[in-house]
Amino acid sequence: MSTTFSYPDPRLQEELKRTAEAIVAPGKGILAVDETNEGIGKLLAAVGLQNTENNRRRYRQLLFTADDALSENVSAVILFDETVYQKTDNGQSFIEVLRKKNIIPGIKLDRDVVPLFLSEDEVTTQGLDDLGKRCAEYRRQGCRFAKWRCPLKIGERTPSVQAVQDMAQVLARYASICQSEGLVPIVEPDVLLDGNHDIVRAQQVTEVALATLYKALNDHHVFLEGTLLKPNMVTPGQGYPRKSTPEEIAIRTVTALLRGVPAAVPGITFLSGGQSEEEATLNLNAINTVPLKKPWALTFSYGRALQASVWKIWAGKDENVRKAQAELLKRTKANGLAAQGRYVAGSVTSIAGDKSNYSANHKY
Repeated sequence: MSTTFSYPDPRLQEELKRTAEAIVAPGKGILAVDETNEGIGKLLAAVGLQNTENNRRRYRQLLFTADDALSENVSAVILFDETVYQKTDNGQSFIEVLRKKNIIPGIKLDRDVVPLFLSEDEVTTQGLDDLGKRCAEYRRQGCRFAKWRCPLKIGERTPSVQAVQDMAQVLARYASICQSEGLVPIVEPDVLLDGNHDIVRAQQVTEVALATLYKALNDHHVFLEGTLLKPNMVTPGQGYPRKSTPEEIAIRTVTALLRGVPAAVPGITFLSGGQSEEEATLNLNAINTVPLKKPWALTFSYGRALQASVWKIWAGKDENVRKAQAELLKRTKANGLAAQGRYVAGSVTSIAGDKSNYSANHKY
């Protein structure tokens, strides 16, 4: 095994590092708006709208044109391919709208999952074939970071070694290609809520996934200071009879991270994974107050946990846009406080705040 390799050009290192650190600035996190057309179609159907390009654009316009206060707690937004090229009613590109708010645009790059052949009914994530070209195109359009999700499901015999190794190699290859084209890669090894396992089992799987991932990133010479991690919180499975407290979730989550994530990584942006809006906020707050070492920024990269109440209030009606935008600002503010360990339970109430956002075998 050769121990001779090159790091990225110093100027590229500095750019990647600067972008990654800006995304996890104190009190700020990521708004994930990267649902596929199929995924957002289900949400549109729930408010009585057809899954058309214009209706998808109308909803995303609602989010991006919220008051400038959005940038107080949102540093970056993850977009879907279609959204990169969409414009507001007055003809301004969404990317330009975000830039003017000092919000960094990013892009979802994985092309969802397909069966992993000869595995334990597990999946692999596709999209590597033309990734370099796609990264270059999104960079030209104004994106400065990317995200790629590889889900792992806990079962009696899963995740298998095959699935864990596949996750790590796919994410490492993706991260390397992103950096070669000037994009900060967010790596997302998502240990799903599906299952009836306890929190101990969830921690064990999370630790194995993280250790395997960072070995692969090291093998691929990925510049860690120019990356971010988007992991699950360590929680029991959805079917487990006893719920864990935020404090227990925080201890087990940070312990798992300390055992697997190098301190060189600037920040960790948690996925909400089907938690309710309030649960996701309380757990993030507990993670930031737990009395353990925390060498990285610990913040949010939420989709459902920032938008469930927004969807309910908007209901597809133009006259509800302002109220829905105000709801978005409330949830981003709550999580901005939680990212600093300053959120007070119940201090922000939302119309769907306590409603679970879990869906089995969730696809974006």
